[in-house]
Amino acid sequence: MCDTTSSALPRAVISRSALAAAASAAVGGGGRTADLRRDAWGHGVLTVAQAVTAAGADQVLVDSPGEVDTLRLEGIVGVTSGTADIDPALLYGLPDDEGFLAVRPVMRLTGHVMSTKRLRQGDAVSYGYTYRAAADTTVALVTGGYAQGIVRALGNHAHVEVDGIARPIVGRVAMDVCVVDLGGADAAHGQEVTYFGGTGPAAPGLTRWAEVTGLSVAELVTVAGAHASRGWEA
Repeated sequence: MCDTTSSALPRAVISRSALAAAASAAVGGGGRTADLRRDAWGHGVLTVAQAVTAAGADQVLVDSPGEVDTLRLEGIVGVTSGTADIDPALLYGLPDDEGFLAVRPVMRLTGHVMSTKRLRQGDAVSYGYTYRAAADTTVALVTGGYAQGIVRALGNHAHVEVDGIARPIVGRVAMDVCVVDLGGADAAHGQEVTYFGGTGPAAPGLTRWAEVTGLSVAELVTVAGAHASRGWEA
């Protein structure tokens, strides 16, 4: 049975500097109400509310009266009805359909290497053996599966970032883990793997996820953020 404790979950790392810059760009683009429903699209209501109101937004749209009450204690106006008119793609640093990022992504979704294994040419991995190694290689078992928003369709169709290099997800994505082909490289136990976001090749990764899955970037980032353990970085 897979470990489903927080240490086995993907991690949604929110960059405070990226959030501040994105909030400033979003408010500067026009509008007065920011969409913070579904826990600020998986980014965390309070942190995003503080950033967007500091940038000049008048109010934030949230899901529940309880969130309105919590925000009131912070001196922030929350509402549960009406229309948000601040661009959420700018606010959260999301890529467009072409993978273009107007600002740096606010969320970086990461997993970590649980183990590695050498494969010989022809060896297969994961359920149904939908992937067989074309040549001798090394694969890594990485935290993050379809239970945490790493959609099953991404197997054999998307990449992650390992040590600054894009590496393919291979075989079927499992409930809590997936397999990544490291090529001729190796990876240490616990080494970080980036699914999307950051400043490297995975930064616009949600565009590819949307193309593969048929889901929107908004849906993907919200589900992934909601099912990851959350952390913050400068």
